[in-house]
Amino acid sequence: MSTGSPGGSGPGGQGARPERIGPPMTEEQKRIEGALEAAIARGDFDDLPGAGEPLALPSTHDPDWWIKQRLAEDDVDRDALLPVVVLLRREHEGMDDTLAALQTEAQVREYLEDFNARVRADRAANPLARMLAPEVEVEERVAAWREAHREPEPPAPEPADPAPRRRRWWPFGS
Repeated sequence: MSTGSPGGSGPGGQGARPERIGPPMTEEQKRIEGALEAAIARGDFDDLPGAGEPLALPSTHDPDWWIKQRLAEDDVDRDALLPVVVLLRREHEGMDDTLAALQTEAQVREYLEDFNARVRADRAANPLARMLAPEVEVEERVAAWREAHREPEPPAPEPADPAPRRRRWWPFGS
């Protein structure tokens, strides 16, 4: 009588799937298990990066190990993790460059009003916050933009050369 090999539970132990230990699977679990088995049979998991390499897990339990790993690999935009007020303050610091790149006064006004709306929304969402993003004076900023983007006045035309001085007919005296 054959007892089978450690690789499987069927006769001979080859190609047979080991029996599942534990509570019976639900329909959802059976569907997922079937999809995984089909993907393995097709070879979908054969050429994955890091295949056969151990996971770089921390030595102590850290529930945030995965996000720290993604940050270390520069796989995540770090600014996306900052509070909104910090992002608004950074945007305020670089506002002069942003305004300089805009082409029309309407674009400048729309951008400034949108910025103020986002600042007010952040203040409403966090009424007890210690750090606040500053609002901007729309009319002052628009006037400054208008002054910076004003077309230079054309240079005043140079006066025409005055009529050449007539030479005196006598060579003496002043």
